Amino acid sequence: MRHLKRIKAFTLIEIMLVVIIIGILASMVVPRLSGRSEQARVSVSRADMDVSFATALKLYEIDNGKFPTTEEGLAALSVAPSGAKHWKGPYLDRKILDPWGEEYHYRYPGLNGSAYDIFSLGADGTQSSDDVNSWDAVSQP
Repeated sequence: MRHLKRIKAFTLIEIMLVVIIIGILASMVVPRLSGRSEQARVSVSRADMDVSFATALKLYEIDNGKFPTTEEGLAALSVAPSGAKHWKGPYLDRKILDPWGEEYHYRYPGLNGSAYDIFSLGADGTQSSDDVNSWDAVSQP
């Protein structure tokens, strides 16, 4: 008699069970991760304001005796504004966009109890509850 080789393989039922288990696990994990990308964008935006811009603006202020005007804006950190006598920049090596690909907004003097205001209009690009700003450390989308 010949000995037939038995091929070991998964049955259709075993494969379906694995797919069902993976589906159940995914349905538990995905809701916990949703919204995390937006929180990450807010964190990046806040870090830009609290570290990159704050440091560059302080250096600019030390060299020039004042912060850039609203009209000069954050561009004054990369390119010397006209009439700047003590500009020793560039204070930023590149133009920093917010995580949604838009420019940050700058206002001097600040209207919210600080020397200057920096803010991003968030995902929707309009002033709304999803804005991220330098004066409200607890604002959330």
